[in-house]
Amino acid sequence: MANFDPYSFDLPVAEIISDVKSHFSEFNSLILQAPPGAGKSTLLPLALLNQSWLRGKKILMLEPRRLATKSIAERMASMLGEKVGQTVGYRIRFESAVSEKTKIEVITEGILTRMMHQDNALEEVGLIIFDEFHERNLFSEVGLALAREVQQILRPDLKILLMSATIDADQLGKLLGAEIIQSKGRQYPVAIHYLSEVDEYAIGEDTARQIIPLTKKHSGDFLVFLPGQGDIKKAEAVLRKALPEDMILPLYGQLSPSDQQRAILPHPSGKRKIVLSTDIAETSLTIEGVSVVVDSGFAKSNRFDTRTGLSRLVLHRISADSADQRSGRAGRLTAGHAYRLWTKAIQNQLVEFRIPEILEADLTGLVLDMKAWGKEDIRSMTWLTPPPSGTLALSERVLEAIDAVEEGTLTEHGKEIHKLPVHPRIAHMLIYSKRMDQLALATDIAAILEERDPLTSDAGVDLNLRIDALRRFRDRGVSIARIKKIEKVAAQYRKLFGIRAENSPADPWATGLLLAYAYPERIAAARPGNNAQFQLSNGKIAQIGHRDDLAHESWLAVAHVDAREGMGKIWLAAPLNPKDLAPLLKTREVLEWNRKKGGLIANAEVRIGAIILGTRPLKSYSSDTALQAVLDAIKEDGELLLNWDEAALQLIYRIQSLKAWNPGQSWPEWSIQRLCDRADQWLAPYLSDVSKNEDLKKLNISQILVHSLDFDRQKELEKLVPSKISVPSGSQIPITYKENGDTPLLSVRLQEIFGLLETPRVNNGKVPVLIELLSPGFKPVQITQDLKSFWENGYFEVKKELKRRYPKHEWPEDPVSAEAVRGVKRKTS
Repeated sequence: MANFDPYSFDLPVAEIISDVKSHFSEFNSLILQAPPGAGKSTLLPLALLNQSWLRGKKILMLEPRRLATKSIAERMASMLGEKVGQTVGYRIRFESAVSEKTKIEVITEGILTRMMHQDNALEEVGLIIFDEFHERNLFSEVGLALAREVQQILRPDLKILLMSATIDADQLGKLLGAEIIQSKGRQYPVAIHYLSEVDEYAIGEDTARQIIPLTKKHSGDFLVFLPGQGDIKKAEAVLRKALPEDMILPLYGQLSPSDQQRAILPHPSGKRKIVLSTDIAETSLTIEGVSVVVDSGFAKSNRFDTRTGLSRLVLHRISADSADQRSGRAGRLTAGHAYRLWTKAIQNQLVEFRIPEILEADLTGLVLDMKAWGKEDIRSMTWLTPPPSGTLALSERVLEAIDAVEEGTLTEHGKEIHKLPVHPRIAHMLIYSKRMDQLALATDIAAILEERDPLTSDAGVDLNLRIDALRRFRDRGVSIARIKKIEKVAAQYRKLFGIRAENSPADPWATGLLLAYAYPERIAAARPGNNAQFQLSNGKIAQIGHRDDLAHESWLAVAHVDAREGMGKIWLAAPLNPKDLAPLLKTREVLEWNRKKGGLIANAEVRIGAIILGTRPLKSYSSDTALQAVLDAIKEDGELLLNWDEAALQLIYRIQSLKAWNPGQSWPEWSIQRLCDRADQWLAPYLSDVSKNEDLKKLNISQILVHSLDFDRQKELEKLVPSKISVPSGSQIPITYKENGDTPLLSVRLQEIFGLLETPRVNNGKVPVLIELLSPGFKPVQITQDLKSFWENGYFEVKKELKRRYPKHEWPEDPVSAEAVRGVKRKTS
C-alpha cells in the first residue's frame, strides 16, 4: 500500500483526485459526478487513503447491490496486489471479509445503519462514500440522513462523499450545502438507435427476436437489459436456439457467484457473449467486452401499497437517467451502439429521474431503526425526499402488532427485534420460535419467505411443502435448483443462532403459528360457506384455488397474498390450529355509532385484527370513549346525523361570505364537512348525554355555532352580515346569504319598500344585496340591484301588471314619496 501510485492507472478520475483531496482538507461534504468507467468506485477510494484529514480512520463505501459490493472490493484489492480482507474488505448480510488491517470497507447500504447503532459516532470512520447514489435506494437515503445527523451533532470532522453518474447534483448540492466536482471521464461515443417497441406481455421473447438480426451487424459482446428472471429465461430459450455459436449468459442477483462471474468475465475461448441482465448491470458492475447494449426499456420494482400493507413487484418503464446509464455501458472500452426498444416519442415522455424507493417501500424497518436511534420525529431529519406520512403510520401499526412499539415507544421486545439483522416481522417470529422450541423450523421459514418460491404454483400454497422440499434436499440430496439458494440463507440463519439443521417432518400447525407471529394481520378465517374464501385479520378478503389442499381449512396463516382490488389471491400459507391462537387474542371495547340501528352501540369484542370471534354488550364504558365514538360518527356521517336547518346553513353562508369578501380578516373556515371534521372543537361540550340519532337531531346547530364565536366576533358578524334588515314598512326582512360570498338576496313585497331610495348594502356598505320584489301574494315580479333606477323606470311597467292583478290595492304614481305598508293598503275611492 505504501508504494501505491493512483496515477499509474489509466483511469479518467485520476485528473480530479487532487481536487477531492484538497476539498476535504477544508470541507466535510462533497458531490462527485463522473460517468461510468471513470474509476470513481475503485481508484478514488484507494487514492484517498492515508490523507491527514482522515486521521488514521477508515473509509466506508456503500454500494446498492451485493454483487457490485464484492466485485468492487476484489477489484480494489487486486489493484493493490492484495487479497480481499487485507487493506480492502467487504461486508454484506451474513458474509464479510475484513481484518484488523482493513482500511476500506465496501458494504451494502443496510450494514451502515447496523454499524451506527453499535457506535453512534462512528469513531473509527473518517469518510463515508455513497456510491451510485442516483439509484435512490431506501437504505442509502436512510444512511445519508443518519450520517448527516452524526456529522452535524457528534462528528463535524466526518466526511461525506456522494458519487453518481446521473443525478440532479444541483438540487443535492443545495440541500447538503456541498460543492460539486465533475470528472469528464473517458466515455467513448455511443450511437443511440430506436427500434420497434416491445410487447409488454412478451418482453423476453420480443427482445430476443430483435437481437438476432443485430448479431449479424456487430461482432462485440452484447449486454441486454430485461425486467426480471422470467423475461431473461424466455429470451435465453429463444437465443440459444437461434444463436448456437454464441454464449447466452443470464445475470441476476439470485445466480450463484460462479454463474455471475461467467457473465462478467470474458469468455476464455473468445466466444461472443450475450449477457441477459436485470438492472443489476446498470451501475458499478463492469462487464468486460461489451460494445452493444440492447435495452427493453422496462424494469421491475417492489411497490408498497399502504392500503393493503403489502409490497408488489410492479413492471414499469425506466426513467431517462436509467436509460442513459444503460446506454453508457456500450461505451466503456470502445465506441459502441445502444439499441432502445421504444420510440423517440416515448423517450420524450420518460420521467427524468427514477422515483426514490423511500416513496414506494415498506418502511417498517426504517421506523424501527429510527426508534432505536432515538428519533421520534422521523420527518424532521435531513431527507432528500421525506418519507410518506401514510406509510410511516402503517409501519407504526405493524410494529405495534408485533409488540415492538407501545404508545410510540420502543419496547424491550422491540429492542430484541432490532438486534437481529432481518425484517422486524421475521425477527419477531424467530424470537417467539425460541420460546416454542421451534427455532430450527423458524430459520427454514425465514429463508423460504426471503427467497423465490422453490416450487411451481401447481404444487399448492402450503408452506409446509416447501419446508419438506428443503429438508429432503438437506437429508437426501433431493434437489431443486432454487432450494440451494434457500438452504444457503437458512444456513446463515442457523449460524446466527448457533443451531443445527432439523430434517424431520415439520409440524404443520407450528408452521402456521410461526407465520401468524410474523404476519398477525394476515391470520385468515374461512368465510361462511367457505368457497375457498378467507377473511384476513386486516379486513381484506382473499381466496385460494378450490382444489388446493388448504381450500377447506377453517384457519390459515398467510405469508404471501397479492394486493388486488376486491378479492385477493393467496400464494403462500399454512394451516392454523385455532387453539394455538389464544396468545394472539385481544379483547377490545368497541363503541361505534350505527345510524341504521339508531345510535351508540357498545360491545366487548374478542378478535384477531378484523376477525371478530365473539361479542358481548358492554354495560359500562368511559364517557371519553363514548364521546370519541360520537365524534367519529359525526366526522363520517355528520351531514345526515345533525340538523343542518336553514338557520344553520345561513350562519355558515354568512361566515363564508365574510371570508370571501374580507380575505385579510381571520374568519373561520366553515362548511358542513369541515365542521363535521372538527366537531371536537365546537360541538363536544354538547354531546355528553347523546346516545341516539334523535339526540343529535335535537341539537340547535346554529345557536351552538354562534356561541363558538367569542362575543366580539358575534357582534361583528351581526354588524357586517345582519341576518335581517329593516325596511320602510317597519318589517324586519331576512337576508338570504349564498355559499362562498355569492350575492345575498332580499325578498320583500314591493309595497314594503316604498320610499326606499338606495339599494341596501352589507359588509360595511361594500356589498349591495340583490332585491327580489314580490307581489302582495308573495310572487316575484322583479329583481334589481339598482333600486333608484327601478323607481325611475321599471316600476311603471310592473305597476301596470300589478294594478291589473291586484286592482283593490293602491299603486301610487310616486312610489318614492308614498307610504310603505306592511299589510294591505287598499286604494281610496
